[in-house]
Amino acid sequence: MDSLRVGNVRLELAWHGPREAGGRPVVVMLHEGLGCVAMWRDFPAKVAEATGLRVLAYSRAGYGGSDPVPLPRPLTYMQDEARESLPRLLAAAGIDDAILFGHSDGASIAVVFAGSSPVARVRGLVLEAPHVFCEDLAVTSIAGAREAYLRGDLRARLARYHGENTDNAFWGWNDAWLDPGFRAWNIEEFLPRVRVPSLVIQSASDPYGTLAQVEAIERGSGGPVRRAIVGLGHSPHKEQPEAVIAAVVECCR
Repeated sequence: MDSLRVGNVRLELAWHGPREAGGRPVVVMLHEGLGCVAMWRDFPAKVAEATGLRVLAYSRAGYGGSDPVPLPRPLTYMQDEARESLPRLLAAAGIDDAILFGHSDGASIAVVFAGSSPVARVRGLVLEAPHVFCEDLAVTSIAGAREAYLRGDLRARLARYHGENTDNAFWGWNDAWLDPGFRAWNIEEFLPRVRVPSLVIQSASDPYGTLAQVEAIERGSGGPVRRAIVGLGHSPHKEQPEAVIAAVVECCR
């Protein structure tokens, strides 16, 4: 893994595809709430191969091999990431033309960034299993994850990817979502200012979100939105990678 210092924080990252962007956009992968570079597995490399584009995957602070963050995270941690950390990362990596591929929390970060950044750095969004408001279904599933972490094998499975950041990654995410104040979390206000095309990828039975999320993005976005209903769980790119990559290739044309 490579790393990049962004301000006072070291972030782990991995590049795929061509050594230079060649005047074309870079696909930037924004992982889920418990994700990191390694948890994408070979998916970024497959996206690079299928699209011919340079692809950057990185672990946000507190995840994987990146520096930890103080806990508890604020309930605005996704908005903060989009408005503060992501712009600095793009600048440090020399990316001024991007397609953002966000999964779950990463998709929410992509929405806020595209709906608030004064710099025209993004030409498109791929939003996989996005959240634009808090649903009871998500809270119930996240409470179940807490039990699996405390009493099951979830901590051991996450430790293979996050190492010393395992507790930082889990509790930063879990405590925020289960805070009673998070029930009011909503980023739909950013949608009208998302002027670029969006591809929304959602499964028919995601345990963390319903098609109401897709409908809200379709209804509120200031740019064109296309939906792709793929898979049955929360990670269509793992369940049906060929279908997801085909949709991404179409989006990147």
